Amino acid sequence: MKLVFCGTPPFAVPTLEALVAAGYDIPLVVTQPDRPQGRGLALAASAVKQAAQRHRITIEQPEKIKNNAEFRAILERIHPDAIIVVGYGRIVPPWMLSLPKHGNINLHGSLLPKYRGAAPIQWAIAEGESVSGVTTMLLNEGLDTGDVLLQQELAIQPNDTAITYGQHLRVMGAKLMVETLTGLESSRITPQPQDHSRASLAPILKKEDGLASFDFPAQRIYNRLRGFQPWPGCYTTFHGKKLTIAAAKPSTETRNGKPGEMIAERDRLFVTCGDRTALELLEVQPEGKRRMLAADFIRGYRPQSGDPLGT
Repeated sequence: MKLVFCGTPPFAVPTLEALVAAGYDIPLVVTQPDRPQGRGLALAASAVKQAAQRHRITIEQPEKIKNNAEFRAILERIHPDAIIVVGYGRIVPPWMLSLPKHGNINLHGSLLPKYRGAAPIQWAIAEGESVSGVTTMLLNEGLDTGDVLLQQELAIQPNDTAITYGQHLRVMGAKLMVETLTGLESSRITPQPQDHSRASLAPILKKEDGLASFDFPAQRIYNRLRGFQPWPGCYTTFHGKKLTIAAAKPSTETRNGKPGEMIAERDRLFVTCGDRTALELLEVQPEGKRRMLAADFIRGYRPQSGDPLGT
C-alpha cells in the first residue's frame, strides 16, 4: 500500500512512526510550513517534518493546497492508495479527497460524532467526560462528518489533562491506524455512517475560553483547567491584574460566600464557586511574575478572606 502522510503536530508523529515500522511505502510527507517560534522568532520545523527527516522521507510544505496546481501534480504522479491525515491543519479539497483508491483516512481524537472540530481532546475533558477515545474515519467535505472505520475507547482519569490524555491517545491512535489500513486492504472493514443527530462540536480554542467563571461549580472550573492545557489554561484577575491558576483542585468542603471570594487559611487558599463549592488554588502565577505555590502567594500578596477574584 502506497501512502501519502499529511500531519503537523506531535500528536501525529506516532502514527507516522507506526506506518513506517509496519513497512508501508510512504514516498511523501506533507506538513505545514516552518513557523516562527520562541523569543527570537526563529523558524521551527513541525514535529512531523522532524520525524520525516529522520526517516529520509521527501517533504512538501505548501502554504495552500486547494488551488495549488504544482502540489496537485505531485500527488497525482504518486497516485497513493490512501492519504493519511492526522492534525494536518488544512481543509482537504475535493480533488484530493477523490484521488486515492481508499480515500483520505483521518485519525480523530474523539469518539465521533462527539466533539467534531479542532480541539476534541481539550473539550472532552473540559466538559467532564469520563470516557473518550480515537476514531479512524474517511474524510469528506464536511467537518468530521465522514464514515467511521474503527474506534477505540479510553477512560479519562480524574487528574488527566489534555496533555497527559493526548499522549495516551496518540499512541493508541497510531496502532488503530495500522489496524484500519490492514482491514481496508483485506476488505474486513465496512465504513459506517455517523449518527449526525448525536454530534457535538469542539471548536478551536480562544484565549477567553480560559477565563474562570466562579459562578460555575468548582468541578466544572477544574475540568476546564485540565482541558485547556497547555493553552489557554485557566486565569482570572486579582486587583486588576491577570492571575493564572496553574494548579488547583475542588475542595471537599461546602463553602458559603459569593462566587469569586477568596478564603485564606494559613498556607492554603480557596475561592468560592457556584453551588456552595470551592476551588483550592495550589499554584498561581501573577501577571509578570513566576509561577508560585499558594503559600508563597499568600505571603507575598497578603490576600484577605473575602477579597474578590475576577475584578
